[in-house]
Amino acid sequence: MSTTAGDKKQGENQLVRGLVDRAQQGDRDALEELYLIHFDRIYSYLHVSVGNRHDAEDLTTQTFLRMLESIGKFRWQSAPFSAWLFRIAHNLAMDHFRATKRWQLEEEVPEPPPDESTSAEAGAFEAIGRRSMLELIDDLSHEQQQVLTLKFVFNFGNAEAATILGKSEGAIKSLQHRALVSLQKQVAQREQ
Repeated sequence: MSTTAGDKKQGENQLVRGLVDRAQQGDRDALEELYLIHFDRIYSYLHVSVGNRHDAEDLTTQTFLRMLESIGKFRWQSAPFSAWLFRIAHNLAMDHFRATKRWQLEEEVPEPPPDESTSAEAGAFEAIGRRSMLELIDDLSHEQQQVLTLKFVFNFGNAEAATILGKSEGAIKSLQHRALVSLQKQVAQREQ
């Protein structure tokens, strides 16, 4: 009997839920497992957000330190644990921008870890599409870039993106719509 993607996602959610419960009771192994599960995606998000490896590494460390400090306060709501963790990372990135008022873009943008259920060919197309998307979104507003990155690079839904960015789902939908309209115009201009 094969499992569907939804079953796999539900199984992962149950695993994370169990790990969070154990971590809230002080289980160091559960904290380590949560770190290992989320490290690559958090680091990739921060690298895309701040534009350079050094700051992304520092902010990733700070994100997980904050997780350790406040996991006891975490409560299950409509968004998953990963959205809570991305919210911490997002807030740290915004604090970083306010403090430094700089952005140092590097050529290499880290890829999120590959989904083991996709073929190598599909993975290659995803990587090409992701890189093309990152090049196209440079001309969008920072908020539009964040929404598209969370939705299409990290595969978060509207509710999760709203939680991470501290906005309503309606605002996320609006930002996404305006960004996609702008991208459509950019693509049409490039084709001419």
